Amino acid sequence: MVATAHSGADGPLAVPPPAPRSDWDAWGVEPARLPPGAKALVAALLPGKAHPVPRRPRPTLTPSRLDEVALAALAEVVGSAHVTRDDEMRALHLGGKSTLDLLRRRQDDPQAAPDAVVSPGDHAEVAAILAVCGEHGVAVVPFGGGTSVVGGVDPARGAHRTVIALDLSRTAALLSLDETSLLATLGAGTTGPQAEAMLGDRGYTIGHFPQSFAYASIGGYAATRSSGQASRGYGRFDDLVHAMRIATPAGELTVGRAPASAAGPDLRQLFLGSEGAFGVLTEVTVRIRPVPAATVYGAWTFPDFDSGAAALREVTQRGIRPTVLRLSDETETRVNAAMGGHLTRLGGALAVATFEGATPAEAEATRTAVAEIFSAHGARSRGEDPARSWERGRFASPALRDTLMDSGVLAETLETAAVWADLPALKTAVTSALTESLAAAGTKPLVLCHVSHVYPAGASLYFTVVAALTSDPAAQWQTAKDAASRAISQARGTITHHHAVGRDHLPYLEAEIGPLGTEVLRAVKAVLDPRGIMNPGVLVAPAPAPDGSGA
Repeated sequence: MVATAHSGADGPLAVPPPAPRSDWDAWGVEPARLPPGAKALVAALLPGKAHPVPRRPRPTLTPSRLDEVALAALAEVVGSAHVTRDDEMRALHLGGKSTLDLLRRRQDDPQAAPDAVVSPGDHAEVAAILAVCGEHGVAVVPFGGGTSVVGGVDPARGAHRTVIALDLSRTAALLSLDETSLLATLGAGTTGPQAEAMLGDRGYTIGHFPQSFAYASIGGYAATRSSGQASRGYGRFDDLVHAMRIATPAGELTVGRAPASAAGPDLRQLFLGSEGAFGVLTEVTVRIRPVPAATVYGAWTFPDFDSGAAALREVTQRGIRPTVLRLSDETETRVNAAMGGHLTRLGGALAVATFEGATPAEAEATRTAVAEIFSAHGARSRGEDPARSWERGRFASPALRDTLMDSGVLAETLETAAVWADLPALKTAVTSALTESLAAAGTKPLVLCHVSHVYPAGASLYFTVVAALTSDPAAQWQTAKDAASRAISQARGTITHHHAVGRDHLPYLEAEIGPLGTEVLRAVKAVLDPRGIMNPGVLVAPAPAPDGSGA
């Protein structure tokens, strides 16, 4: 029997309690405690004078420039309770949570803030807000969980006088559920935990668990092509999207109907990864699965990263699908062991995996298949504990970065992907670029790397950089990130596998998609957003002026 309800007259199937918000200058709210071995690591990284960047009281914000006429027009759409120029709410919408974002919030004053925060409750209100903003020349930054680490939700005005943060949290809802087709429609502002709770009550899961899970939203997942930690088992988020409803300044679109179609190019792909530059994703229909009945775990150490990568490639190309499959290089394996207080327990390159199934036997069969391949590549089983330990702490790293910043330590990440044949050279190139750049700044960095997303043709590489902060930490990281980004482009990697383009990666995008690709994106934006109000400066570079200086 099909259990289906639609938004509109019928109302949503479920509306969750409000989601917690991350603090204005940190990931989360409560500071993370350094794990047992971290103090020794910090001491080793800080042989000289430390340059801590401590948190501080609430900042001064740039004054709101939204005039009373525009304010009244917005209030007429959503009600006066859902549009505000209050500094406390504006401070929660200053942008994303990259290291550069947090350094600015700990150092700069006044803070660039949106001129107002507007909170629509549904698709119709989003569409009406875009009409008002187009009429009044107000830029719009769609805002879900605020977890961007690439400058994707900065309150940038572009060519406009004012900008609002379009807070989508009030759209959180389970709008419909088709239990025959295994499809669920969710409001774009629904966070990962809210979605899993509402679906879990009915026996289902999306299975999408990125590191930003605690705060990130369903719309954000789609707008950035998120790739959760269980991507081998469930797929990337763009693999899970069946349909989307979109409000644009030029009108409304609903994309996606049948499970597959030859009705021209797939317009879903135009909006997946569009980062709010073309419009606002308001409703997302996703593929769901029954909550697995059984989960088992496994961990192995390989003699080195290369042998581990070869094993992951064989597992993937033979079509074996563990739910989670990760491989840390030798440096990351050693550092993680030290951070956990296990100074001599693990060596080589550590792989962890989880295996889900409808029955324990099904999950165990997949583990056995993986173990046989791993053994042939020289792996040694380490039991379940390392995988279970990883799962318990898998969402904690971003908050740990904040605590390390308090102590004078830089901890930041970047990611890429390439085909298997190019992966070794890419890893070497990025590691060298980061190491040399940070060493030139007078530090002795650690560069860690792991594979966490695998495909028959290739894999992602996720780098973590740990180094002493210098007296100019923003310039320190910007220089290192630029060196790594150029190395990625030269080594045939993608500039981003799952963090998105935002503003930070925009200078490197054309090298990947070509000048004509850039013009295609500009043309799409010109049609859907003719006044250029949608998230200015993200994904689409301004067209060059006739004198070549830029628009």
